[in-house]
This record gives sequence, structure tokens and C-alpha cells, in this order.
Amino acid sequence: MASVKLRKVGDSTVLTVPKTIKPRFSNYEAFSGRDGAIVFLPKEPNPFTDENFIRTHLDSLTEESTTKAELINHEF
Repeated sequence: MASVKLRKVGDSTVLTVPKTIKPRFSNYEAFSGRDGAIVFLPKEPNPFTDENFIRTHLDSLTEESTTKAELINHEF
């Protein structure tokens, strides 16, 4: 496991990503975890608020693509 130290760059405090870790994304969200842990998660677009995703998939769900089901013996 690689070890890193906090360092000051201007008004920011920086953690350098060790050479052994190869980031797959360019943007990350940072969170404070338990017991002082700092957690970085890839920032991915939310499909429910992403206008491009919504526009692309707007009419993709049709009556034929859904499963038809029947109630048996008054299930509900």
C-alpha cells in the first residue's frame, strides 16, 4: 500500500495520487468517510438528470418491450 502526505498548494491542501494507482477517470467526487478516511469516487453523470441520456432514450420503452402479466386468484 502506498503512503501519501498532505501538502499545501496555494490555498488548497493536496493529496498526490501514487504512481502505482492508475486513475481511469478524470473527475472525482471527494467525501469524508469514517474514522477520518478521505474517499474519492468517479464522478459519473446521473442518467435521471442527464439531458443527453434522456433525449437518447426518451421513446425506447414501448408496450411491446415490457412484460405482460396477469393477476392470479385476486393477488392484489
